[in-house]
Amino acid sequence: MEHLPKDPAILVSSINMLLRDEEFDTLESLCYSFDEEPEKLKSYLQANGYIYSEKQLQFRPEGYDSSES
Repeated sequence: MEHLPKDPAILVSSINMLLRDEEFDTLESLCYSFDEEPEKLKSYLQANGYIYSEKQLQFRPEGYDSSES
């Protein structure tokens, strides 16, 4: 993959896959590899209904599990 997708649902899926398959060990390393700013990416996805779980190392739909962040 040369760049991250623009569509929010495909972007979340791609990021979660790359983190799950241990291509990258942190969201920050993934972002820097694709020349993206982590906070900008989090803001974009939050505006589209996804929040990042540091504990799970994945983006989830807002409200999916409000007990974990």
